[in-house]
Amino acid sequence: MKFTKMHGLGNDFVVVQWEGEVSAQIHGLAEAVCDRHFGIGADGLVLILPSDKADFKMRIFNADGQESQQCGNAIRCVTKYFLERIRQSTSEVDTCTVETSIGVQQVWPKIRNGLVKEVTVDMGAPILIPAKIPLRSTLSRVINQPITVGQQQFDFTAISMGNPHLVIEVEDVQHFPVDKWGPLLEKHDYYPEKTNVEFITIQNRNELTMRVWERGVGITLACGSGACAALVAAVLLEKADRSAVIHLPKGDLQIEWREENDHVYMTGAAESVFDGVWQQ
Repeated sequence: MKFTKMHGLGNDFVVVQWEGEVSAQIHGLAEAVCDRHFGIGADGLVLILPSDKADFKMRIFNADGQESQQCGNAIRCVTKYFLERIRQSTSEVDTCTVETSIGVQQVWPKIRNGLVKEVTVDMGAPILIPAKIPLRSTLSRVINQPITVGQQQFDFTAISMGNPHLVIEVEDVQHFPVDKWGPLLEKHDYYPEKTNVEFITIQNRNELTMRVWERGVGITLACGSGACAALVAAVLLEKADRSAVIHLPKGDLQIEWREENDHVYMTGAAESVFDGVWQQ
């Protein structure tokens, strides 16, 4: 199996141009290739497939083998892969479309010297209705509500960007014990399908710092959908404007929540690292 190792701000993937059917064995394959000691090492296995609805189709399987509905960093990476390696033309590309499990998403590549350096992704409208996140709650929206794990209480905001997110504002995210509280919050009873957990510190109305505990993976260096959820939460808390830079451990994402269509747009880098062959 030929593959390309790629990353978006350190959120890394094994990208494969997939041929044929996707069988149940894909879950075990994802676990094997993502293993950082006995495999290639990645946060997820991403398949690029043909689509009759868009320019191409993407499916992503986390390091635990479970399929994810959405991944902003992976979309940027597969856009780069598709344009540079499958279409093999970036000269006159303004936009293209990606089919994901939540629908068709539009992307706008930024090309320099014939290579895709950054990609802007239409991540769609944030979902705040608890049943659609999904989240167990009788409230119409969950914004800055208490949640308890162990004997610790936090205030959280619940959002879906096609996948569930739990956003918590903390005073100093750089030194916050994400590895302690992330796994407990990921599996909280409020979330029947588990959740991604974003811890944020709001510097000012246009600048946030974020660290993430990703569902089925653990601590990752970046999460595109999580950055979108972080900005939405900060806006709902009335502490940020609708456009802001999200600082992540290895780089920044520009996030904009547009009022005219309620969609969130994410712009960030995509990088190829190396090619290889997985011996099955």
